[in-house]
Amino acid sequence: MIREQVFMQEQSVSAELEWDGLDAEAKHLLLNIGQQPVACARLLPTQHLGRMAVLPEWRGKGLGRRLMQCAIDYAQHHAWHAIHISAQIQAQGFYQRFGFTVTSEPYLDAGIWHCDMRLQISPA
Repeated sequence: MIREQVFMQEQSVSAELEWDGLDAEAKHLLLNIGQQPVACARLLPTQHLGRMAVLPEWRGKGLGRRLMQCAIDYAQHHAWHAIHISAQIQAQGFYQRFGFTVTSEPYLDAGIWHCDMRLQISPA
């Protein structure tokens, strides 16, 4: 599973934190290459995007950009006003390229530095 490999194995996030009970209410995005799942994200009804991950061997190939565009398209189609994320600091620049702005000071979550970010959504 992508999230297990990226968050739990690669980043040492505990299973208790990763499996937070919110998956049942989320809209899940999955990007496949052929039959292989290689990237994922989830969108919560609270207009939060999270658990965005690309398998290591598929990074740098534009898949994160494609996944993010799908998330933005979903938000526009469902008349969201904004997308909120808790971004790992190392990925802050990625999100800023889509127009996200930082809305918090850095903080630790699961032992990893994060900041809150927001993207204003224009109607489709």
